[in-house]
Amino acid sequence: MLSRFHLERHMKDKLIIFDTTMRDGEQSPGASMTKEEKLRIARLLERMRVDVIEAGFPASSNGDFEAVQAVAGVIKDSTVAGLCRANGPRHPARDRRAEEGEIRTQFNVFIATSALHMEKKLRMTPEQVLEQATLAVRFARKHRDDIEFSPEDG
Repeated sequence: MLSRFHLERHMKDKLIIFDTTMRDGEQSPGASMTKEEKLRIARLLERMRVDVIEAGFPASSNGDFEAVQAVAGVIKDSTVAGLCRANGPRHPARDRRAEEGEIRTQFNVFIATSALHMEKKLRMTPEQVLEQATLAVRFARKHRDDIEFSPEDG
């Protein structure tokens, strides 16, 4: 499985390594991981001192919900992130439950922002997308201090 790292400059001199192996890796046709496989990968990433581990997309399935919850329960030195779609409180609320009680968790809120996706996929105007993204980030912010926003296909 190929690993994709998001590298981000944080503050002045801290480089944050954000690994999406367990979430983005399942976007490949036929690729999926069990909870036990995700736990093994998460432990390896933590040993490698990866800063943020995106463990999955909790709202997508019960299996991913349980996997993110399990990863958040065992990882202590890395931040565990869950991807959540900016479509109202349903997704961030489920993601919050998956990570409830854990200290080092993060939400990665996303919404499609390309003209094509806004029109065809979301059937929303740019103003509606901005409003939806704002509402989702505000909702997530009520439950976590650490929020990342991703403009999908922006």
